[in-house]
Amino acid sequence: MLQGVIFDMDGLMLDTEKLLLRFWCEAAAEMGYAMEKKHVLSIRSLAAEYAEAKLQEYFGADFNYQKVRARRKELMNSYIEEHGIETKQGVRELLVFLKDHGYKTSVATATDLERTQKYLKSVDLLQYFDKIVCASMVERGKPEPDIYIRAAKELKILPENCIALEDSPNGILSAYRAGCMPVMVPDLDEPSEEIKKLLFGLEENLLQVIDLIKEMEEEEK
Repeated sequence: MLQGVIFDMDGLMLDTEKLLLRFWCEAAAEMGYAMEKKHVLSIRSLAAEYAEAKLQEYFGADFNYQKVRARRKELMNSYIEEHGIETKQGVRELLVFLKDHGYKTSVATATDLERTQKYLKSVDLLQYFDKIVCASMVERGKPEPDIYIRAAKELKILPENCIALEDSPNGILSAYRAGCMPVMVPDLDEPSEEIKKLLFGLEENLLQVIDLIKEMEEEEK
């Protein structure tokens, strides 16, 4: 029985993955690393320790993850201060629908709490969430299940009664391992066949998630 919906943030609600892609590559290039789209996609939603290890696999043990990441943040923050953040199609409509129908909501994101609140407040979405859980609040970040287990617990709902909305494979793995119903709304790339096997649903945008939930409600009657 569906009781709650847990949202990833970057690439799912906010159109920020394209910015992460751009500024990871720019920051790395400044320091002499030929980072490409495939490298950035592989670390989407990953907790910092996992992302660092993966990038060092690509670029060598001397790859200074913390320095490149700090520069990426500088570049991205400057861009956002000037241009703001765009939301993804249907996010507001979905959140209003969920509130109107009594579903509990949480964010589960690798982004730190301060920036999460700042970003969501800037696009007038923060008030729609009952809880926010960030990777820093759990022992292991995505793709491990901890963040989704914590988010469900904060909502006082069993994971199996929660839809988990994600745009990245690492996020889907986290949600699946937690026992949630993983629904993917792809952003920068489509799911592999292996990831498709883990999905409860695959939707083009968040408006379609409303239809999915309505179908679930009809089946439960």
